[in-house]
Amino acid sequence: MAGWLAIGLRRASVPLASLLAAGVLLAGLDHALPPPLMPEVSALVTDREGRALRAFPVEDGRWRLPVDPEAVDPAFRAALIEIEDQRFYSHHGVDPLAMARAVGSLVSSGRIVSGGSTITMQTARLLEPRPRRTIGAKLLEMVRAIQLERRYSKHEILQAWLTLAPYGGNLEGVRAASWAWFGHEPDVLTPDEIALLIALPQAPEARRPDLRPDAAMASRARLLARMERAGLISADRAADAAEEPAPVRRAFPARAWHASQHLARAGGEVRSTIDIRLQSALETRLETLANEAGPDVQASALIVSLDGREVRAAVGSAGRDRPGGWIDLTRRARSPGSVLKPFIYGLAFEDGLAGPGTRIADLPRRFADYNPENFDRSFRGDVTIAEALQHSLNVPAVQVLDAVGANRFLAAMSFAGGRAIVPRSNEGDAGLAIALGGLGITAEEIAVMFAALGAGGEALPLAWTPEAAEANRESRGFRLLDRSAAATLVDVLQRSPAPPGRMPARLTSGAPAIAYKTGTSYGFRDAWAAGVSGNYAVVVWVGRADGAPRPGESGRQAALPALFDIFDVIARRDPSGVASRTDSLVARNATGPLARFDRGVSGPDIVFPPDGAEVWADEPGRGFALSARGSGPLRWYQRGVPVALDAGGQSLWQPQGPGFYELTVVDEAGRSARTRVRVRMPEPS
Repeated sequence: MAGWLAIGLRRASVPLASLLAAGVLLAGLDHALPPPLMPEVSALVTDREGRALRAFPVEDGRWRLPVDPEAVDPAFRAALIEIEDQRFYSHHGVDPLAMARAVGSLVSSGRIVSGGSTITMQTARLLEPRPRRTIGAKLLEMVRAIQLERRYSKHEILQAWLTLAPYGGNLEGVRAASWAWFGHEPDVLTPDEIALLIALPQAPEARRPDLRPDAAMASRARLLARMERAGLISADRAADAAEEPAPVRRAFPARAWHASQHLARAGGEVRSTIDIRLQSALETRLETLANEAGPDVQASALIVSLDGREVRAAVGSAGRDRPGGWIDLTRRARSPGSVLKPFIYGLAFEDGLAGPGTRIADLPRRFADYNPENFDRSFRGDVTIAEALQHSLNVPAVQVLDAVGANRFLAAMSFAGGRAIVPRSNEGDAGLAIALGGLGITAEEIAVMFAALGAGGEALPLAWTPEAAEANRESRGFRLLDRSAAATLVDVLQRSPAPPGRMPARLTSGAPAIAYKTGTSYGFRDAWAAGVSGNYAVVVWVGRADGAPRPGESGRQAALPALFDIFDVIARRDPSGVASRTDSLVARNATGPLARFDRGVSGPDIVFPPDGAEVWADEPGRGFALSARGSGPLRWYQRGVPVALDAGGQSLWQPQGPGFYELTVVDEAGRSARTRVRVRMPEPS
């Protein structure tokens, strides 16, 4: 008995060993010849709530958007399984019953009625397309289907099919098809849309709605009838859906064009911090602005939430059909004009050099070889720091920067994220002209600084994704200004003159209180408006992409109205997110050490005649009253010769003839200022 058992075991071991060897061989082949990997999918950038902003094609211009099966209408998934592969969740890649039915149909009818391919087999064919449908190709599909089932879950296989299914032309996947044919995500689909999305992959080119609408409608009607027989829809709904016209090809989403371009570099689907409704409103407003300004004008803008510094809207240009429209102008360095003046004064507040009520002279003054003048070429005499900032006076800003230090201002701006392009002197120092726009800076960097102003002086980088915003919330930024200085600046800037046609916020119920500053670069090349209100900061730039001048177009005229309009849009979208009017007033006259701003004064200021002026004398010997502001009694000299005083003690200069003259004024401390003038007289008769 034991012998027979041994013989039986030896005989049984032969087929067992063969099976084992075959299994090892198949496992080795499976490892050596794996199925193809999923191809690259289109980059897709969405807004903060997952709504598509812009999609990007892959190789050969194909649209292949990433698909999450759970984000596809359940009614579509149910219909797809019912029609294409009823036992999808129970078979292992190949459905013997379906194959038997397909062979039986072929034998009985003499033609292919049902292909017998499972969704997994179709996925294998999509991953590894073959030009001819032969028996060998079918067998390879079956092998590949089994391999796929061993490696992936049913969810992943369905996801691959939904991503790769052909929908005609350069469309692949149900998501790309839904956008192209219906203009929306496939999360909610009507019966006619479901039927067409199932019918198209069966013969994508023969049933393309844009090329063969009749064929598309006929195939859709057959699918609707099958859905009715399967109990997926009622007869009435099937009949109504069959009457719908064939859809036309639509454009893919293209919002936030420039911002999406940068975000798409990460690949796949990228969720941004952008709010599509704010984005759409901002794009519309800037397009209108540019159209009204002229065919060569461009505009760009940013909306930033102070919470996490989320970028809620970004427009790089007013239109790609306009000159320079393909350039992201929020990232191009331009001259800011006066838009950075608040931060100069803020540093002076922080250093205890001045307050908003400190009085300062707005009079002609030379700083070494720099002689600034106001935008309107007039001077206002004695003003408060608040008034100087609200009316964007140049001489006070330069004088305060001279006291704060240009290099210190630039260092603070740099640490905050404003990496300005600054021309340097031979000594390596930044010039005082940076107070009036003598540097290059981007709209993004200005947004960082104004967001810091509204957030108590703390600067953080702009966040384009929820992950970056969360990192900002958990980190400490750079302290650009202390809280007191930042709050004081906001209060002062909220009281700047409203743009034409606007009532001040303090006089208007419900209007957002906007702390803003405008800027106009030299030669009217750049017009800026930047502001903060509540939880939002906004920056607007208007100009020509090539930097050509636009005479007369200042920041107040060209950019400020749009800034106010944008804050109105924000207020409608998020009423609690903008600041309301307040009744406090910090700009009353200062007392004590801050009563006057005298720091950095190196000598008297000449009022008349200003340096470089031309004066007219009717005849030789005519007198001109000289005027200067300084400490104590002032004495005037013409090339070292004292200028005579009139009966009232006023210096009266009497040039002897036409020509160029140099005058010097000296105060009681021996400090001096100099002016060079030209005297003109009538030609002798």
